[in-house]
Amino acid sequence: MNKTIIITGSTDGIGKGTALKLAQEGHTVYIHGRSETKVNNVIEEIKAASNNDNIKGLVADFSDLKAVSTLVEQIKKEIPTVDILINNAGIFKSQVEKTKDGLDIRMAVNYLAPSLLTHGILSSIENSQSPRIINLSSAAQSTVRPAVLSGDATVNESEAYAQSKLALTMWSFYFAKQHPNITTIALNPGSLLNTKMAKEAYGQHWSPAEKGVNILYDLATSDAYKDATGKYFDNDKGENIGQFASAHPDAYDESKITTLLKATRSLM
Repeated sequence: MNKTIIITGSTDGIGKGTALKLAQEGHTVYIHGRSETKVNNVIEEIKAASNNDNIKGLVADFSDLKAVSTLVEQIKKEIPTVDILINNAGIFKSQVEKTKDGLDIRMAVNYLAPSLLTHGILSSIENSQSPRIINLSSAAQSTVRPAVLSGDATVNESEAYAQSKLALTMWSFYFAKQHPNITTIALNPGSLLNTKMAKEAYGQHWSPAEKGVNILYDLATSDAYKDATGKYFDNDKGENIGQFASAHPDAYDESKITTLLKATRSLM
């Protein structure tokens, strides 16, 4: 069955690879990026490689929450049903540490933007007969400090990245409980995959990008995972494919999740 799929941050890396794989299956795939030119180029590239014309684009800078809100309105108007949402967009290194609103750019892009987007288009997701959301976490997870989330305290890029990924994981678990009819999975796609982000951050890679692409594709489409909501999949746990595992302990701490959600709401 043809599904309608949105993949954020899909102009390169595993997002782009997953988009191509899904396009080759005949699905309707929305490519997202912050550059309209790049989005359009990737659309044409995937159309040609997949022989699928149902490839469309969404443009928004996730470091700007107002731009995310504008994107939400566009999606609600143009895409009545979203079967699969892959919150893949992420940033580690950046020439700009803070957004124009004074937020750490990793917190904005990696956590606040996907949570805002997901809540905003919930009606379209709920219109699907079997909706799924895959949230891109990481092996790097560190206790979230509310002052870092709000931009009132500054930490180094590695720590900010790790806090943003734990924040997304905590929110993912909470969201899964609130919306049991939506299969919501947090995923570490694999550490140091051969992607632009890993090269910029560490100058090396451990595994091919395809490892991340394959698990993203499987979690999004396979019936084997349709009842795996509220879980964390760690793709570092196996050579070819990982397994469900425990996330950071804070992801199961109700009081810390409550504190995170309260701080998050104040920023939206």
